[in-house]
Formats: sequence, structure tokens, C-alpha cells
Amino acid sequence: GCFLLCLLPSILRARASPETRPSSPLCQQSPTKVSCKGVGLQKFPKELGQGIKYLELSNNFIQNLSGSNMPGFGQLEYLDVCFNQLESVSAAALAELPRLRSLLLGSNHLDRNYLANGEAFHLLRNIEVLDLSVNNLENHMASWYISNLTSLRVLDLSGNTMTRLLAGTFQSSPRLRQLDLSNNYIMEIQEGAFEPLEELEVLNLALNSLHCISGFSLTQLQVLNLSHNALELFSEEEGAEPYLLRVLDLSHNRLLSFPELSRAHDLTHLNLSNNLIASLLPGSPHPWEFVLPYKEMQRFNRTVRPVAALTHVADLDLSNNRLELFPFSFFHSLGSLHSLSLARNCLQDVARESVTNGTELSVRSLDLHSNALRVLPRWFFDSLPHLESMDLGSNSLQPCESQGSDQGRDFQGDSHTSAPRDSCTPFYNVPRLKHLSLSKNNISRLQPRAFSGTPLLSLDLSGNRDLSMPTGALAGLELSLQELSLRDNQMDEAALPCLGTLRVLDLSGNHLSLLPPGLSCSPLQSLDVRNNNLQALGAVRSWSHSLRAMSVAGNPWSCCSLGWLDT
Repeated sequence: GCFLLCLLPSILRARASPETRPSSPLCQQSPTKVSCKGVGLQKFPKELGQGIKYLELSNNFIQNLSGSNMPGFGQLEYLDVCFNQLESVSAAALAELPRLRSLLLGSNHLDRNYLANGEAFHLLRNIEVLDLSVNNLENHMASWYISNLTSLRVLDLSGNTMTRLLAGTFQSSPRLRQLDLSNNYIMEIQEGAFEPLEELEVLNLALNSLHCISGFSLTQLQVLNLSHNALELFSEEEGAEPYLLRVLDLSHNRLLSFPELSRAHDLTHLNLSNNLIASLLPGSPHPWEFVLPYKEMQRFNRTVRPVAALTHVADLDLSNNRLELFPFSFFHSLGSLHSLSLARNCLQDVARESVTNGTELSVRSLDLHSNALRVLPRWFFDSLPHLESMDLGSNSLQPCESQGSDQGRDFQGDSHTSAPRDSCTPFYNVPRLKHLSLSKNNISRLQPRAFSGTPLLSLDLSGNRDLSMPTGALAGLELSLQELSLRDNQMDEAALPCLGTLRVLDLSGNHLSLLPPGLSCSPLQSLDVRNNNLQALGAVRSWSHSLRAMSVAGNPWSCCSLGWLDT
């Protein structure tokens, strides 16, 4: 509520006045701007004098604003009295502030004397930014405070005790563009409550108690935050007018299915994380799966694909749901999708149900960590030709061995040391993949040339207990790999090739008594070898010109072999 400075560049750029005035030793001052933040003031500092346009009084002990304390502030445009003990604002005081554009009163006691205070607020004819957050305001109090503020553009009512939005609440503020109602107790929004707000662009209703959004009609809205409610249902208003919505946050609710967004053609960011979505396929959920009955369920046409219109969505977060299948066909129509998260679901398999040759997703960043995946087939990677970053941590994936004869095809499994192709995942020859995490996958042995032909810049193999890395396991990464994590693998040894571009290496949490000999040709800048069995670090001389940070705690260093410290 008190972080509205970014909305006031014109005020911050106000020209300096040549006038001089008495100074307050506790405040920071410039010709038109004064900050008395947290200096222990108990009343308005009237001695500051003429010419001030910007005044910050937050974090003090001011209890009232009265006219007798405020002469000479006729030029004031911005006033911040957040985090005080304010409970009374007189009409005489506000009459002294005819040019006031921004008034920040968050975290005070404006529930007291609200009738008289609200009457005084009727004088704020030019106010554009108003912060009334965290003032214990109920519905009728908030309505009274803003009942005559026709110029209001930004309003913060977050952190109050509102339970309902009545139809006439905002009828006197038709020019509102940003409205924050988060962190209240709102359970009901009466029909027509937002109807006067034809210019509203940003609406925050997070952290309330809403169960259903039906007939969503704010077609001009660009940003909507409904996170941390109890929503089971989100449906559009019937009609043909497209929505201008670009950002929609429905995370931390109780949604059972993908929301109805057939007219949100401009949507670019959609957050559905932390819900109860178990399927993305048409026909789910069934009406009896809802906790509460909604009449809107009767008009659902469950043969309609809910993502058909979302051609501009670039970021989709479905993490922390109940999905068991990765349905390629569902995401195929999202032609602009670059970032997709399905982390912390129940994924066990990827569904190729209607995937044909040439079916590709535009995804560049894919997060599948904390699922139950055991195998990703070759066609999965072929269908993601633009993939650059992939998090597969906390699954059960075993990398396949790459052989020179494969040329990118599935490995046939004719080596007694290699996993058969139906039980391992081919991470080789993925032409654009640069960042890969396979942490905590219970990988016991890394196969030779497991990442050959894949130009990885970073590779995370941490948390794979007793991991075995034979010679050649990282072959093919000599000229690309820059960051490597082998943390907490309890390895006795690690065979690394000459990684000529490696800059960051984490070997902490192992049982190493010697560093891998191949490291001497790497231009390391950061090395972490904490909690190993090292007695000396002779190889450190190789990095005397490159090394910038080194963590060495938790090793049994030999007092007779500390020459490496001189380097």
C-alpha cells in the first residue's frame, strides 16, 4: 500500500523552488521534497513552510491532521502518512491541500471517526492516488471514504475487513485504473459492483474468500489476481466481446478443471498452480466433483477445448496440481508457449494420444521436477525442438548411453552395462538444450556419452546417492559445459574429462580424497569441496588466474600439506 512511488514520476520530477524555509534537523530536505520518515513525530511538522510538493511522514506517531497544523502547504501534491496512529482527518486540514494528488494513509486507525473523516474526504476533488490499506475498514466505511472522489485513478483497500462488494461501492470513481482489494474477507461480489469502472486495468482480489467467479464481464481488464481464494469455478460472461486480459493469476484455489477462457485472446501469463486440477482433457471434472452446486455448470459444453483461443500465452504454470498424464495434444494449440511448469504433480507418463509426426511445441523452458516420471521417450524431445531449459529433479529417470551408431535414435540396449531403451531416457542429441537438472533421480550409474550432442551449459546431478561416473560419462561436453553440480552424491571418486569451459563446480557432500585429475584444464572461477575427505588441494595452482571463490570447510586438511593456500 505504501509502495506507490513508482506511480508518481511527474511528482518526483517536480522542479525545485528557489524559496528558502526553516529546516527541521530530523528530516531530509530538498527545495520541494521533505522526508521525515521514522523520526518520532507526534504531530504535523508545520514549521517546514512554503513550497513543498512532496512530504513523507510515514512511521511516526501522528494521531490527527487538523487545519491549525497545516498552514502554508498549498503546493503539496504528495503526502505519505502511512504507519502512524492516525484516526482523525479534519475538513479544515484537507481544505489547505487543494493541489494534493496522492494521499497515502495505510496502516492507521481510520475505522475510528470514519463518518467525520469521510465527510472531510469530499474535499479531495483532485485526488488521483489513495491508499487506505490496513485500516480495519468494513464495507460501508470504505464506500463512504471514496463516495465523492471522482478523479481517483489508483485505490488501495487491501488488508481491511471487507466481506462484500456492494453494487454502488465504486459508482463515484469511474476513472479508476488500479484497484487493490487483496487480503480482505470478501465472500461475495454483487452483480454490477464493477460496472462503473470502464477504465479499470489492474484488479487485485487475492487473499479473500471467493468460491465462484461466474459471468466475468470486465472485458477491459488487463491484469487480474484472484490467487489465494477458494475458487472452484471460473467462467466467462456469455457474449462475443473479446477480453483484453493479459495476466491472470488463479493460483492457490480449488479449481478442478482448466478455466473457461475462450475469449481471452490476448492472455500471455496464466498461473494455475496449487489447485486440484487432475485432468486437462475434455469431459472433466464431473458436476458431482464440486463441493458446492453452481447453476453455471449446467451450461458447460465440455467438448469445447478450453485453450483453443489462448494463442498468445507465453507462460503457463500448472505446478502443484494432481495431473497424472502429460497430454501433448492439450498444449499443441498454445503456439506462443515458451515457459511451462508441471512441477509437483503426479505425472507418471507422457501421452502421445493424438501426436503425429511433425507435432511440435514451442516450449523453451520446461519444469517437471517432483513427479513420478520413469522414462521420457525420444519422440518427447523431438516434439520439443526449441527446448533450452529442463528441470527433471526428483523423478526416477535413468540416462541412456549414446553410441556413435545411434545418430540420435533410441539406443537398442545391447551392452550389458546399459539400461534397455524402454527403461532409460535419451538425453543425447537434443540440439538446443542448454540447462538440465537431474538432481535426486536415484541415478546409480551415469552411462558413457550420456549427453553427447547436447550443448549443455549447466548440468545438475546432485542428490544421486552413490552415483558412479565412469570415464567418458560426460564425454561430448568438453567445449560447452560451464556449470556442474555433483553435490551430496556420497561419491568416492569422479572421472571428469577435460572440460575446457567449466567455471563453476560443486563437489560438496561427497567422500572424495582426491580431486578428479581432469580438472586441471578447466578455468574454474568457483569451487565448492565442502564436507569431503580431502587433505590437500594441489590442483589449485592450475586456477591461480581464474579462481575467485572457494569453499573448503569440513575436510580433514593435513597441516603438513597446506602449500596450496599460498596460491
